[in-house]
Amino acid sequence: MRHRNGNKRLGRQSAHRKAVLKNQVKSLLTKERISTTLSLAKESRRLAEKLITLGKNDTVAARRQAFEVLADRDLVKLLFSELAPRFASRAGGYTRIVHLGNRRGDNAELAILELTEMKKVEEKTVKEKKPKKAKKETVAKIEKKETKTTAKSKKTEEKAKENKKTEEEDKKGFMGGLRKFLKQDKAE
Repeated sequence: MRHRNGNKRLGRQSAHRKAVLKNQVKSLLTKERISTTLSLAKESRRLAEKLITLGKNDTVAARRQAFEVLADRDLVKLLFSELAPRFASRAGGYTRIVHLGNRRGDNAELAILELTEMKKVEEKTVKEKKPKKAKKETVAKIEKKETKTTAKSKKTEEKAKENKKTEEEDKKGFMGGLRKFLKQDKAE
C-alpha cells in the first residue's frame, strides 16, 4: 500500500526521478521559465518552492541544505542573493503552471513552469547603424549590373502574370480543378 507516500513516481526509479527533479529545478532557477510535462511541472514545483522558502532564511545550514539539492555553488548564491529576496514579501506561491495543451507525438499534457515574479528585463537601446561606405566601382560595372537586373525583373514579372492567370482559372471551383487536371494529362 502507498499510504502517505506523497510523491508521484513519474514512471522512473527513485534515483532517476530525483535526478530529473533536481535538473528541472536547476533549470527553473537559472532560466526562470521552463516548458515540460504537466506531471513533471507539478512535482518540480514542490521542490522549487521548498528551496525558495529555504533561501529566505540566509544561514549556513540553509545554504548547505540547498547545496544538497542544487550541487552548484553559483546556483546557491543566486538563490540566496537574488531569487529569495525577490519573494521576501510572499508567504508562498512562488511558481505558476500554465497549461500549453498536448504534445503532438505522445499526447502528453505540456505546461510552462515559471516563477511568479520574473526579473525585470531592461530594454536595450538599439544603436543606429551607420551606412557602410560603398566600394569604389567604375561606372561601366554599375551600368552592367543595372541592365542585368532590369532584364531579370522583366522575366520575373512575366512569370508572375502567367502564374496569376492560372491561379484565377483554378479558383473557378470544380470546373477549374477539372480543367487543371485535364491540362496535366495533355502535357504528359
